[in-house]
Amino acid sequence: MELQVQGQKAALEVSPELFETEFNEPLIHQVVTAYLAGARSGTKAQKTRAQVRGGGRKPWKQKGTGRARAGTIRSPIWRGGGTTFAAVPRDYSQKVNRKMYRAAMRSIAAELVRQERLIVVKSLELKEPKTKLALAALAKLGVDNGLIITTDVDLNLALATRNIPYVDVCTVGDVNPVALVGYEKIVMTADAVKQFEESLA
Repeated sequence: MELQVQGQKAALEVSPELFETEFNEPLIHQVVTAYLAGARSGTKAQKTRAQVRGGGRKPWKQKGTGRARAGTIRSPIWRGGGTTFAAVPRDYSQKVNRKMYRAAMRSIAAELVRQERLIVVKSLELKEPKTKLALAALAKLGVDNGLIITTDVDLNLALATRNIPYVDVCTVGDVNPVALVGYEKIVMTADAVKQFEESLA
């Protein structure tokens, strides 16, 4: 299979196994959901009666006062006491097999090609970290909402695009299913396509 490179006559030869995979919506949904779940902090927490500070002394003797017996002022029925069924920090992550993850990424990549949302360029380098230069380069490609994927961190490109809304830059190693699904256009350098292909082989 061949992918057309913007501004180049020669096409880029790629594996049909990657870019001609059938669209598997249930699998992609599962992987995207798992990725978003893994990003949740899960830090919600409350204190039980054992964790609340104080309450070590019995407030009054067991008998003879006419009041209900009490062993601690940190009981859940007291003001300032602990919570009966306290929330504890939890892990929201979901297990996704490596084979499933790679299959979902291949399916997303193939669908990007079918929808003509994948743009391949030979390179995307800027001489200076200027937003104006980045906007001009993206305008040539017809991109106003997109993810730029490169093989290595390009500091000029990263600095030039950080103030542009709906545009982000990442390396092949940082690509995730949510980003591929979320942006209208995906701009990849030819080297990044090859590296992406190798990572999913």
